[in-house]
Amino acid sequence: MFEPKPITSDAIPRALEKAERYRLLNEPIDAESICLDVLRIDPENQKALVVMLLAVTDQFDGFAVDASRAQGVLRRLRDEYQRAYYAGIISERGAKAHLKKGGPGSGYVAYDGFREAMTFYEKAEALRPPGNDDAILRWNACARILMDHPSLVPAPEERVEHPLE
Repeated sequence: MFEPKPITSDAIPRALEKAERYRLLNEPIDAESICLDVLRIDPENQKALVVMLLAVTDQFDGFAVDASRAQGVLRRLRDEYQRAYYAGIISERGAKAHLKKGGPGSGYVAYDGFREAMTFYEKAEALRPPGNDDAILRWNACARILMDHPSLVPAPEERVEHPLE
């Protein structure tokens, strides 16, 4: 087994720049690895946690959506606005993955994910700092997806018939 080599605390800013660059190059596994290196020496580094959460959700695809790792990172964010906003990101990206996947029931799951994201974005909107409308932009994006895909609807309520006694 290999033991990752630690980076120095002086290297953290440059490492986080690299992690963001790897995300932009669609290399989320590399970005996540860098964040793990930063968090190994600075476990509460909020910027590393945000970049890592985004890198993890960048790995959602149409075949697998395991939000548990992203949720674990989310719980480590200290700022209430960020927790609400990034909870929305997790839900939205999961919904997009289900939409992309298609198949039986995926539309219902995607709809629920988008609506959940919109609820988180509304919470973030109420907590946002002045001049930050990111939550509104994300809410609008979810709303437009739902409007552009009229087949995305809530799952029908199951009717349970009780046997006569």
